[in-house]
Amino acid sequence: MNQLNFYKFDGAGNDFILIDIRHSDLQLSQQHIANICHRRFGVGADGLMTLGLADGYDFEMRYYNSDGYLGSMCGNGGRCITAFAHMLSIKPQQPNCYHFVGYDGPHEGEILEWDPIQRKGIVRLAMKDIAVENVHRCLDGWFLDTGSPHYVQWVDDLEHYDVVGEGRRLRYLDSVFPEGTNVDFIEKRSDGTLFVRTYERGVEDETWACGTGVTACALVSGCKQLATRGGSFNVTFQSLGSTFSHVRLIGPVSCNFEGYWSLNHKLPFSKE
Repeated sequence: MNQLNFYKFDGAGNDFILIDIRHSDLQLSQQHIANICHRRFGVGADGLMTLGLADGYDFEMRYYNSDGYLGSMCGNGGRCITAFAHMLSIKPQQPNCYHFVGYDGPHEGEILEWDPIQRKGIVRLAMKDIAVENVHRCLDGWFLDTGSPHYVQWVDDLEHYDVVGEGRRLRYLDSVFPEGTNVDFIEKRSDGTLFVRTYERGVEDETWACGTGVTACALVSGCKQLATRGGSFNVTFQSLGSTFSHVRLIGPVSCNFEGYWSLNHKLPFSKE
């Protein structure tokens, strides 16, 4: 199989390449994925996902960062792949509600709105419960895992903040984060919404939005209306005793285009 059929999605500007592998023996190497995600010589994306079969679930989600390596859970990716399953006419166990398994276990993605002509809508994703004791004070902020590890810090004048420079420094602070971390900077706006900017490990750059990051920022701040450079989110949750439960990430999803990619295509600097 040398020609790959793919779909390009975004969740508030956080963009992904999606591939249906339910009836395929497709084997993608790390270099294949890095090549197709490259923003100059490839399709360009923050990550790539495959939708496959999984016993007891509507589908399996496997997420790869743009560097080609298998990643942890991706919140916007989970919302996009839910819309992808809907577009593929996969019949869920419950109407408009898909049960799938990802890196961190089972998830539930629900189509709240969908325009089949414009191929965009609103998707709600159930995130995992978080024990309050696992939200740690760290450096000048907080560290927690919402399916992916996140360090969250309040800053001033976030619009002009050096997110890439400072995010990269913190992401590689091995003495504190030996396995690396995503880095989120937050600032409260005058309208009460929380403005979030995120440096993502694996992408090694700022992304326009990050689902697990937005979720982490909501839990740390208590704010449920959040804004990113790519769009707005609503994060709902309950804080009962020692646990953040019923955590839901709600935001926009769009399918931008469909295309084909040759696996024989080599980038000028490719090692393959």
